[in-house]
Amino acid sequence: MEGGDRVRRDSEREREFTEFVTARRAVLVRTATLLVSGDTAKAEDVVQTALIKLYLAWAKVRPETAEAYARKCVVNAATDEHRSLFRRREQVRAVLPEVAVDAHTGEDRVMLGLLATLRPSMRAAVVLRYVEGFSVAETAAAMGCTEGNVKSQSARGLQRLREILPAPLALR
Repeated sequence: MEGGDRVRRDSEREREFTEFVTARRAVLVRTATLLVSGDTAKAEDVVQTALIKLYLAWAKVRPETAEAYARKCVVNAATDEHRSLFRRREQVRAVLPEVAVDAHTGEDRVMLGLLATLRPSMRAAVVLRYVEGFSVAETAAAMGCTEGNVKSQSARGLQRLREILPAPLALR
């Protein structure tokens, strides 16, 4: 009977993970898109990498911390993607592939372009704090750093955005 219990527990964990991913994937992709400066294909890759790490740890993740853990996995995967020396590069081809429709509005493109000017740690702090609306503590947990680091990265990121933002749109 012991083997049957394990199979039921594994099945229950699979169901819980599937439900979590179904409910939270879109939010994770949105966050990842902002973290990788609007590259939706890269954001999808980042989320997929994060979900793999989450799945491997799922048995140890408490339900009340699952979302925070997933968010941290996304931030780490986005940072790792940026740091990787062996990132995939686009290949020049004689025949152009089909072109996807750009789903970003003009305002989205401006915001993504501005965020792209920030270093990854500044971008993560600004996105999590001011776009996603997380507290300093939640942002620090997601970034795996101190609250003081979040405050300084956020302040520097906002200052950088104020310097480059067109005057009529300047942040207050």
